[in-house]
Amino acid sequence: MVRIGILTVSDRAARGEYADLGGPAIADWLGRAITSPWEPVRRIIPDGVESVRAALIAMCDEDKVDLLLTTGGTGPSPRDCTPEATEAVIERLMPGFGEEMRRASLRDVPTAILSRQVAGLRGTCLIVNMPGKPSAVATCLNAIFAAVPYCLDLVGAGRIETNPAIIVEFRPK
Repeated sequence: MVRIGILTVSDRAARGEYADLGGPAIADWLGRAITSPWEPVRRIIPDGVESVRAALIAMCDEDKVDLLLTTGGTGPSPRDCTPEATEAVIERLMPGFGEEMRRASLRDVPTAILSRQVAGLRGTCLIVNMPGKPSAVATCLNAIFAAVPYCLDLVGAGRIETNPAIIVEFRPK
C-alpha cells in the first residue's frame, strides 16, 4: 500500500486559529484520483525552516511515505520557508514539477509567479511543495500528477494507479 504524506504548513492552522483547507483539498483530490490502495499520513505544523525540515525528515525517514505533498509556506512572506526546508532535505531536485505548477497557475492568477514551489527526492520519496489555497492545490495536482506515478516507479517507491476520469498517469511503453 502506498503511503502519501500530506503536510500542511501554517502558523494559524497549527495554533487552531484557522481551519486547514489545503490538507483536506489534497486528500479529497487524491481520493478521487487514485484507484490503487493508499494510506494518508497527515500533519499540520507551523511555518519556519526548522519545523518544516523536521517534519519532512520524519515523514520520509520514519513514516516511510512514498509521496509527500506539502501545502502552504511557498509565498514571499518572511515566514514562508517551505522551499528552503525542502531544499535542505532533498537529495535531488526535480525542477520540472515547480515549473509546471507555476505555469498552470499563471493561467488563473498573475500572482502565481510569486509562488516558490520546489520538488525533489529524498531516498525513494518524492516531495512536492504546493500553495496553501485549495483551488491552487487542485490546479497544481491537475498539472503534475500524470507524471507522479512513473516518477515513483523510477525511484522504487510504491505504485500508484489513477482514475482516468480525473487524471491519466503516463508510463512510457
